[in-house]
This record gives sequence, structure tokens and C-alpha cells, in this order.
Amino acid sequence: MGVASYAGEKAGEQLQQLQVQAQKLADEMVQRGELSAEEANKFVDDLVKKAQQPVVEEETPPKQKEPRRIEISEEGESSSEDSKQTEDADRLRSQVEALKEELNRLQKE
Repeated sequence: MGVASYAGEKAGEQLQQLQVQAQKLADEMVQRGELSAEEANKFVDDLVKKAQQPVVEEETPPKQKEPRRIEISEEGESSSEDSKQTEDADRLRSQVEALKEELNRLQKE
């Protein structure tokens, strides 16, 4: 409860500071002739009302109610992607071995 009351006090203090600053600004604008007294009061009231409105938080994606499912495959099972990669790796190993043999043959000549 202490944190909530502290936050409420801080919010109240900041609201009062905003109101004082808005009133000073409005008074200056009235003195310069930029606003009438009535417009200045409306300006201050609107600012205070906006400050009192609760802040709308961004929408967060809905939380999943259950954990996502993970598919576990047996060691003997592999996806077609894995088997293709294995085949590619084996083919490359064979090519490297053949190139090594050819290099050795050329070095001996």
C-alpha cells in the first residue's frame, strides 16, 4: 500500500505543478493580448483535464494460455531439410577428397 500512496502523492504534486505552470503561461499570454481571460481559463482547465486522464497503454499481444508445442523427433527420423543438408555435406566431402588425390598426383609428377 505504501508504494501506491506514494505514487498518488507524486502524481498529485506533478498535477499541481502543471496547473501552476499552465496558469503562468496563460497569464503571460493574456498580458500580451494573445488570449482573453476567458480563453486563458479554458486553456488551463483543458490542460489539467488532459493531465488527469489515465494514460492509455499500448496494446500488448494476448498472452498465450498454454506453452507453445515443440515437436520432438526420434534420432532415426530427420526432416527432408536435414537429409538434404547431410547429402550436400557428403557430396562436398567426396569432392574435397577427390581434389586432394588429384593434387597429390600432380605434385608427384
